[in-house]
Amino acid sequence: MKTKIICRTGCRLRELVLIGLVLVTLGSKIGWAQQVEPLAGTWKTWVLTSGSQLRLPPPPDSGATVAEIAQLRALESERDVAARDLINFWDTSDPGFRWVEMTYSLGAGAANARPLALLNVAIYDATIAAWDSKYIFNRPRPSQADPSLSTVVPDPHSPSYPSEHAAVAGAASEVLAYLFPAQAKFYRDKAEEAGRSRLLAGVHYPSDVKAGLELGRAVATLVIEWARKDGSDKPWTGSVPTGPCAWRPETGAPPATPLAGTWRTWVLKSGDQLRPGPPPDCNSDAGKGEAAKVKDFQRTFNTNEAAFYWQGPRSIWNRVISQKIAEYRLDENPPRAARVRAIANVAWYDTFVACWDAKYTYWQIRPYQQGATPVFPTPNHPSYPGAHACNSGATAWALAYLFPRDAEALNRQAEEAAESRIWAGIHYRSDTDAGLALGRSVAQLVIERAKKDGSQFESLVIDLKLTPTTVQIGDSFTATMSGLNLNERTYFDIRFRRPDGTTDEVAFNAQRGISAGHAVLMGAATGTWVINGVRSHEIINDFSGDFATVSATLTVSPR
Repeated sequence: MKTKIICRTGCRLRELVLIGLVLVTLGSKIGWAQQVEPLAGTWKTWVLTSGSQLRLPPPPDSGATVAEIAQLRALESERDVAARDLINFWDTSDPGFRWVEMTYSLGAGAANARPLALLNVAIYDATIAAWDSKYIFNRPRPSQADPSLSTVVPDPHSPSYPSEHAAVAGAASEVLAYLFPAQAKFYRDKAEEAGRSRLLAGVHYPSDVKAGLELGRAVATLVIEWARKDGSDKPWTGSVPTGPCAWRPETGAPPATPLAGTWRTWVLKSGDQLRPGPPPDCNSDAGKGEAAKVKDFQRTFNTNEAAFYWQGPRSIWNRVISQKIAEYRLDENPPRAARVRAIANVAWYDTFVACWDAKYTYWQIRPYQQGATPVFPTPNHPSYPGAHACNSGATAWALAYLFPRDAEALNRQAEEAAESRIWAGIHYRSDTDAGLALGRSVAQLVIERAKKDGSQFESLVIDLKLTPTTVQIGDSFTATMSGLNLNERTYFDIRFRRPDGTTDEVAFNAQRGISAGHAVLMGAATGTWVINGVRSHEIINDFSGDFATVSATLTVSPR
């Protein structure tokens, strides 16, 4: 019998079968190893129900394609210096890079976590949606269809339709236009520019760009709907508490985003899910001790330099993210690059909400209220936990998971960011310790989600056939797997339940190769055996992946 393997993102079996057929065709042209993430369209998304939710209609037919090739040939004569500069600008790094770069002017403030999370979720979901349609329709790049066409940059190793740059541009521009309406025209013009750069480069058809922009804008609509319900527009009607250990604004201005701890989160159930315990009472021995250490800290040129660095815009963690993407050449892998950006920025945002929940729960006093002299003005919110410690702890922890070779260095950066706030005279030790711990705890929840987002699959079982499905003791049956990137070297682990059993068991390396015979040994339990999971892997002892869900049965009867 054939059994359905449920895709992580909820797509249907017939869609996966179609992908498989498409990949067989594409594999004959450039080979599986050269393709860019052919399974990325099945990865778990943030606002989309799945990568296939907004699947595009088929690309134009061959007659229309011929006309589009003529348009591209005409554009070859327009490749002057300005056009090549435009192409190279948008071809730098991954499709999301330039859009994230546009936000650098916002600075390193914690409140920027919200726009950056919305932007990068939109970029990621648009990329996954684009990859779903790419490998469903498998449209060759223009110069593959007509080798006489020239390109300014190499053809990416993925199908042409839709344009990934256009999809990201459509999503990013609309989210940024929503967040910063005064600059909406600028962002939308940039989206059109990004799309045109792909036509001038000769790597996409006009219909690829049009479809990509429309797809990205549709994703942005869903992200904006999510954002409008996140509670960030709710006005604060409270008052600053009084008391010997209560923080008060240094300038008398209203506190910064006092309700941010109530905002909607992506992974946390709510902002108070991981709320840390209270800080030391400022009049206790512990409170007085850490206040004295801040007040009496002997500053040096190096500590001041670090304090100003982490206070300034050069310390933006998204610069580090872009650097890692470039170092690991993920700029050539848009789904992986977008995933890195989304994971890190969601961890930052959820940590920001959790951090602000604690800040405005405890309203902890700041060092300047106890005689310390900061090196720059103190941020306009309570001291505990420290925002830089929260946000740097989370971002570095997420990046350490994504780039484990650099984990130690990344976490050292976060610790320096936290420590610099003590050096600057604006935080206590308890603020930074609690902030780092909170950020890492939130990031770990985001990582646990990431471990199950489907990006770990290098192969995927689509179909399992048992022949026959009813046997007697001593007989044999054949298990045949079909799917994506399976071969005679693939190992399969089988998750099953015995007749009348109540718990699942796993047969590790139960089969190697797509099809194999299995004997029903003497002494095997009679009744119906249920197979409910299959895991594929290429290394014999690699049992780290997840099982794909199946529902197969084998009925064994006595001889």
